[in-house]
Amino acid sequence: MTSHRPTRMQTTLGAAVALDGVGAHSGLASRLLLMPAEAGSGIVFTRLGGVDALRAEARNVSSTDLCVRLGSGAASISTIEHLMAALRGLRVDNVAIEVDGPEVPAMDGSAAAFVEAIDEAGIVALAAPRRAIVIRAPVRVADGAAWAELTPAPAGGFSMDVEISYAAAPIGRMRRRMRLTPASFRAEIARARTFGFLSDAERLWREGRALGASLDNTIVLSDGRALNPQGLRFADEFVRHKMLDVLGDLALAGAPIIGAFRSYRGGHRLNLALVETLLATPSAFAIVGGERRPHGRPAARIGASG
Repeated sequence: MTSHRPTRMQTTLGAAVALDGVGAHSGLASRLLLMPAEAGSGIVFTRLGGVDALRAEARNVSSTDLCVRLGSGAASISTIEHLMAALRGLRVDNVAIEVDGPEVPAMDGSAAAFVEAIDEAGIVALAAPRRAIVIRAPVRVADGAAWAELTPAPAGGFSMDVEISYAAAPIGRMRRRMRLTPASFRAEIARARTFGFLSDAERLWREGRALGASLDNTIVLSDGRALNPQGLRFADEFVRHKMLDVLGDLALAGAPIIGAFRSYRGGHRLNLALVETLLATPSAFAIVGGERRPHGRPAARIGASG
């Protein structure tokens, strides 16, 4: 029988690190500060100068329109998904995040810059075991032809099987499977950029949205091709980016998931609906590990590969 006990301790960053960029949707300059946090803290966002902290959990999601937004009262922070994917992909459990602006900077539209920042800061172990959510029974949500599900993984770990389908070229129908490890995250999905169609961008600009989107942070498609001079990073970059979004969205469950994820024509809204349905179905999962130790301190530095 496979054991689902955590094999690693909780982690945090070894030092603070900052990134500067532009918000893809606001078009405003934004500075991001990632800081070490104690065991059991989780991922917590605050706005510079604000007093309200937003824990990165599904219950605090206020919108999934174009991006994932955390919101509570007057506090709001948008476009957290690529950063959340980087933290989950590299197994960083506890981080205090300060954002000077309404959203996390887009950087190049992927998680690559966040991975570089985490590598610069380093990852250290804390004196408390990692908490995990083990899928015990299937959970599924659907919206017309689109669907997403989580099922048990007898061998442990977390795997993704994502399929997308677009009428327009060059996307069409793509499917990719992967078992998540820090190494597979780095190699297969961290550099996959967000994408969109020029016709949609023009409409969004007229509506005052996607004001920071550009060829620097988005694969822009028109007439069956990418307009970006450098082309695609992967032939199937589109489905790889959807996997990046899945990872960031499922990180809002509040702990790593041990199970198998599969979706067809999914997106932020469906992914978050799956998380909410899972958490509302106690018989479908079990929590393992994660004793809270408020004063846990870094115990050992972990290599850049996580």
